[in-house]
Amino acid sequence: MSHSVPDSPLSPARRGLLRGSLAASAALALGGTGLAAPAFALSGRPRAAWGVQTGDVTASSGLVWVRSDRPARMLVETSASESFRRVRRHHGPLVGAGTDFTGTTALRGLPAGEQIHYRVTLADPDDPRRTGEPVVGTFRTAPERRRDGVRFLWSGDIAGQGWGINPDIGGFRAYEEMRRLDPDFFLCSGDSIYADGVIQPSVTLPDGRIWRNVTTPEKSKVAETLDEYRGNFRYNLLDHNVRAFNAQVPSVVQWDDHEVRNNWYPGQILDDARYTEKDVDVLAARALHAFGEYTPVSTLHARGRESRMHRVVRYGPLLDVFVLDMRSYRNANSPGRQADDTTGILGAEQLAWLKRELAASTAVWKVLAADMPLGLVVPDGSANFEAIAQGDPGVPLGRELQIAELLRFVKHRRITGTVWLTADVHYTSAQHYAPERAAFQDFAPFWEFVSGPLAAGGFPANALDATFGPERVFVRAPERANLSPMESPQYFGEVDIDGHSGELTVRLRAEGGSVLFSKVLRPGLVGQ
Repeated sequence: MSHSVPDSPLSPARRGLLRGSLAASAALALGGTGLAAPAFALSGRPRAAWGVQTGDVTASSGLVWVRSDRPARMLVETSASESFRRVRRHHGPLVGAGTDFTGTTALRGLPAGEQIHYRVTLADPDDPRRTGEPVVGTFRTAPERRRDGVRFLWSGDIAGQGWGINPDIGGFRAYEEMRRLDPDFFLCSGDSIYADGVIQPSVTLPDGRIWRNVTTPEKSKVAETLDEYRGNFRYNLLDHNVRAFNAQVPSVVQWDDHEVRNNWYPGQILDDARYTEKDVDVLAARALHAFGEYTPVSTLHARGRESRMHRVVRYGPLLDVFVLDMRSYRNANSPGRQADDTTGILGAEQLAWLKRELAASTAVWKVLAADMPLGLVVPDGSANFEAIAQGDPGVPLGRELQIAELLRFVKHRRITGTVWLTADVHYTSAQHYAPERAAFQDFAPFWEFVSGPLAAGGFPANALDATFGPERVFVRAPERANLSPMESPQYFGEVDIDGHSGELTVRLRAEGGSVLFSKVLRPGLVGQ
């Protein structure tokens, strides 16, 4: 059942912000040909032409990110108004070549449920009076009152399958649609870059049309070095839609496989002629290093603590987001038929962490942000499987054993309000899981929603595995593989939690403004 939901209008303050943000980053605007990234000019004052972004925003804190064109001291000022008449200063790091001139500053002691305006200034480390043009941004902190409600978007899969920034169609257009919806935050469900995805200058489509890409040296081959991984993150920031979105909407970002390379797992040794470095653990370490430099993730910037991707982002009394890492701790991809599997897709330690955090959560809704789907069969070659499901509809085997343990825990501890969100498979769908349809029945019903890609190729729907009893209530997918964004719409999802009723509404959206599917879930239930 489809519903039409109007876009949220932008306030005058946020419209003013957008104009300022675009003006500040005009040096990166796509030109008529858009065939090369601009070079940094090293004369004059420090510049922040790659824009700003915020991440892991809570009721009282958040991270602000920037990239300079040279060594510089980062200064962040926050204010309750865009006039910045009264400011609070947050002193950031000295950025330099060691971090590819990126820097992240933690903001603490922020007021809950408020619009925060900020500006980032870069100063010459040898002469603090010599500063660059400030770059502005804004975000809303999480509410401390339930009645304020929460609304966020999610998707993933960016610059994949050879479909990069196409200036002929306006670049990554879905980002502009998402910006106009003015969500509280954006959940990026993985494949935020395609480090193994080469971008060619042009691609001829089946109907004869030409797809043109902005290209850079780092996107001309698979990423192996740290600088090549960094270049993949910079590539996305060449798009003016991405920079405008980042200046207005904070993100919660996780990773999947393409931040390193397709279908990777720890300990893998590659048999791929494109790579001179065959040890995936070496590649993954470089990729994580670049990810931490270019993405404001709280647990990758936690001093004195383990650097990790999985975390809980608490967004007021209505919502906790459990950001999972289904990549770093998994066992090797296999046929998935083993009857004993304690490693699974999360690893034993992350599973124990997730159980503790779910049991301790007092939020009305507990979103499990998964970088891979549960019951969709995702193959890896002819015999192995990449996700959890392996096409055997019987009792749990392989990685399914770990998910069965988690689902049993949720039921027996009577943990309410769990919803699974993911991307990965390059189409959009809604699956309802119920024990009466399942081979494994010791769990409470739940929903899983899939949305993506955001700027990549579209693919046909995957088969379902009956072990946990999924029913595909809705699906929209192309009939052939790797349709370009000129041939198939891009997808993102919306979650809207009402502050009065506590009801959670999921809307699956397509580029172009349409709502394809909508589902309302009631609060306080172990299963839906």
